[in-house]
Amino acid sequence: MAKVLIVEDDVALGKMVRDWLLMEHHKVEIVTDGADAKEMLKVYDYDIVILDWELPHVSGIEILKEFRSRGKSTPVLVLTGRSAIDDKETGFDAGADDYLTKPFHGKELTARLRALLRRPEGYVGDLLTFGNLTLDHANYEVKKDGEEIRLLPKEFALLEFLMRNPNRVFAAEALLNRVWVAESEATVDALTTCIKRLRKKIDVAGQESIIRTIHGVGYKLEV
Repeated sequence: MAKVLIVEDDVALGKMVRDWLLMEHHKVEIVTDGADAKEMLKVYDYDIVILDWELPHVSGIEILKEFRSRGKSTPVLVLTGRSAIDDKETGFDAGADDYLTKPFHGKELTARLRALLRRPEGYVGDLLTFGNLTLDHANYEVKKDGEEIRLLPKEFALLEFLMRNPNRVFAAEALLNRVWVAESEATVDALTTCIKRLRKKIDVAGQESIIRTIHGVGYKLEV
């Protein structure tokens, strides 16, 4: 049984989807407004989200981008009447895990949800935001307060990993394994040097570094 949020402004369709999911013994909540959905996703956790594209006040794509920028990896299936390849590309680039065009059959929807629920967590989209930093994986770009900053490949990789896992502490060895893989220069000294360079580029003068050192444990990204 999964906890599912349906975000759909078509009341009849939303109830129909809810009924399909209830028959599969899921716990279901429905909202019909984009602004309400955005707030629900900030307060509550779900196992899966069914998200309509066209919504009052805030579009599904805007909700999805903001959700992924906070590091949330909950599977999201986008529902829409748009079937053009460019629209599908926009949805996937925003962080959608799957895309279903209207009209659709309930059996296809529930089959797709079962497949998504079997997937491992981890994907949080290509555009990440943390504090005053924005990282665009697709365009290999990092901005601080809207201004682009240049990072070396290892600095970029380390920052991306930390931004995808905010407020989690990682030992030096764990960071080396994820960022340096099996390279010969994968040493604690190399990591320390990389973090020092990165801090100089991303931190705000006079403020504590957002890459915190947890003495005897490791590092974490924290505002």
